[in-house]
Amino acid sequence: MGRAPGSPPLPGAAPRVDRHTHLEGALDPAWVRAEAGRRGLALPPPLEALWHGSAVPFQGFIEAFLFGAMLLDSREAVREAVLAVARRTRASGATGADLWLSPHFLVVHRAQIRLEDLWRGVEEGLESAAREGFRACVVLDAVNHFGPRHGHAVLDLVLPERPAFVRGFSTGGLESCPFREWAPVFERARAAGLRLAAHAGENGPDANVREAVLEAGVERIIHGIRSSDETLDLLAERRIAVDVCPRSNAGLAPDLRPHPLPRMLQRGVRCALGTDDPGVMPCDLATEREAARAMGLDEPALALLDRHGSEDAWCLA
Repeated sequence: MGRAPGSPPLPGAAPRVDRHTHLEGALDPAWVRAEAGRRGLALPPPLEALWHGSAVPFQGFIEAFLFGAMLLDSREAVREAVLAVARRTRASGATGADLWLSPHFLVVHRAQIRLEDLWRGVEEGLESAAREGFRACVVLDAVNHFGPRHGHAVLDLVLPERPAFVRGFSTGGLESCPFREWAPVFERARAAGLRLAAHAGENGPDANVREAVLEAGVERIIHGIRSSDETLDLLAERRIAVDVCPRSNAGLAPDLRPHPLPRMLQRGVRCALGTDDPGVMPCDLATEREAARAMGLDEPALALLDRHGSEDAWCLA
């Protein structure tokens, strides 16, 4: 008999970790609906469509994502966002998460919250969740298509008084700026003690994955779903961790069929599962595991995803 999708790991199994979730995209839909009503705001149609499982154009996803991000304008809202991640993740049978967060976007670009209030909200949420056995850390998310100057601005904002829970630096967004141009930013982040990741091979070509590893020096790839066999072999050889998010990939990379996760594992890549934006495209780690199972992965393969997920998680390091 199969196990319930949200059941915890068997005794002796690796702890489960949501390896990739954006805080701004992980808000509880019920909270978003209530908060929008309290503020007299109309929900964007793409967000309603995504909540109901409908496909929308990429720009519609961005509109939905930004609506949630707009609500993170107080310490209390940020704390609730962190707790929403903890509740969802624990309900799926997992006990930890690596959280991506864009402080420069919220604090400088949108100027909707002070940095100290942002960090205090995160800290309060993490402390409350930790009392329930939940572990998490924050990964700074810079925007690739804004260019390296933006990356340095993110580090300028955070590094002077970096909280201990901030453990990584990553790029996201459109993969339009070459990763070799980002190399000095990544090197600065590494010198400051941050781990390095990059969204690559999601909305950009296979070459971006190789360049992020070979020229920018990242140790972790987010998605990497457009990688060629040659690039997968490179990832396996260098033991690069790769976060794969089936629900998000299905919605934002609909041209990619079948999903390459089985092929990635077959070539020895250290893949693990994440939810990406579970408050926008509803999912949790349990549904991501079921999606992986539907690709033909058996129990040993799912256990391998769990093991990679915990061994390479920064929240458990």
